[in-house]
Amino acid sequence: MLSPQQKYQQLSAQTATPIQLVLMLYDGAIRFSKQGIEGIEQKRYDVANTFLCKAEAIVHELMGSLNFSYEISQSLSQIYEYVLHNLIQANLKKDVSLVHEALVHLQELREAWRQISKTAVAVGN
Repeated sequence: MLSPQQKYQQLSAQTATPIQLVLMLYDGAIRFSKQGIEGIEQKRYDVANTFLCKAEAIVHELMGSLNFSYEISQSLSQIYEYVLHNLIQANLKKDVSLVHEALVHLQELREAWRQISKTAVAVGN
């Protein structure tokens, strides 16, 4: 049985535009990375591992969704690989600085996609 929150999230994902889905993925990766930092800082390494693995899975999803027909996809792929490397190393070494580095890139990319979504809405009107 799904909770009301889970039902809402499921419906949101089913009715979202592709850009909104990308923003949701970034939001999840950012949230899980921050929770991973908290786990490391609290020396709750099992919690840190769980959340950093979730962030890694989202970055894998972002990588898998790239369309290499567009030039920017190669650059995004390299950024995603770097972010993924930092998350994995942070998880192995329990090093929050590596998660912070990954977060900088995730937040910048999320902001860029937010701007793209604004432009898409403005063009659509």
